[in-house]
Amino acid sequence: MATRNILKNGENSLNKVSREVTDFNKRLHILLDDMRETLIEANGLGLAAPQIGVLRRVALIVDTSDELDQDSESDQDDEVELSEEEIREHLNSKIIELVNPEIIENDGEQSGREGCLSVPGVLGIVTRPLTVLIKAQDRDGNAFELEVSDLTARAACHEIDHLNGVIFTSVVDRLLTDEEIAELNSDEEREDQ
Repeated sequence: MATRNILKNGENSLNKVSREVTDFNKRLHILLDDMRETLIEANGLGLAAPQIGVLRRVALIVDTSDELDQDSESDQDDEVELSEEEIREHLNSKIIELVNPEIIENDGEQSGREGCLSVPGVLGIVTRPLTVLIKAQDRDGNAFELEVSDLTARAACHEIDHLNGVIFTSVVDRLLTDEEIAELNSDEEREDQ
């Protein structure tokens, strides 16, 4: 596996529609493995192939559902320190590979903060479905359906947008100011203490 460079906003290929994957072969497996490594290294919630310059309908998202459940459990007094390797392994186990994904149903609505690995330092409020049902294929071409909600649904919609040449800044309700971003960062630092 290798870490690939993530393209930044302004790169032409980020605005192009990706082509369907028809060959489920070693090249696709290498692409998925490299994307997985790149996503873990970037500490993101999703990555689409166009973000690394490959115009194929391939995306990765991180399943955040159990993390949301853990955050809501306030009776955990013992904080467990994980090594960097344990954190990487946990994140790796939460990555969902989506080949040729399409949203076939959605329900509800959520508005929340969103950013992008290809648009560093920019955050905005985006309205997305609360729950989405996705039809996709795995790395071997097997079809499956996946229903995701909340933050995972937001990540799925964001990455599928990338496959259609859409960057979140073009669907944002409003961009956050530098002052709002600084305030959010200081709030998160206080929560981490």
